[in-house]
Amino acid sequence: MYFALFYTTVENFIERRQPLREAHLAHARRSHQDGHLVLAGALQPPDAALLVFRADSATPVEDFARNDPYVASGLVKSWRVREWTVVIGG
Repeated sequence: MYFALFYTTVENFIERRQPLREAHLAHARRSHQDGHLVLAGALQPPDAALLVFRADSATPVEDFARNDPYVASGLVKSWRVREWTVVIGG
C-alpha cells in the first residue's frame, strides 16, 4: 500500500529549517533505508511538502511525522496522511 504524507509549513520555512535540516534528512534517510519512504520533497512555492511511503498501514507514516524534527519544532504547521491507490507504476 502507498500513503501520501502532506506537510503544511510555516512562513519563511526555507530559512527557518536550516538548524534542523540535517536531523530531518537523517530521519528521512533512515525511513528510506528501511523501505518505507519512497519519495520526498518540497512543493513549490515552498509552503508544503509531499512524502510518499510504501507500508502495510498508515502507522509507520504517522510515526515518521510525529518523530520528524520539523514537526516536533513547529516548522510544520499541520500534516495529514492519505492512503493512495496507485493505478500506474509502483
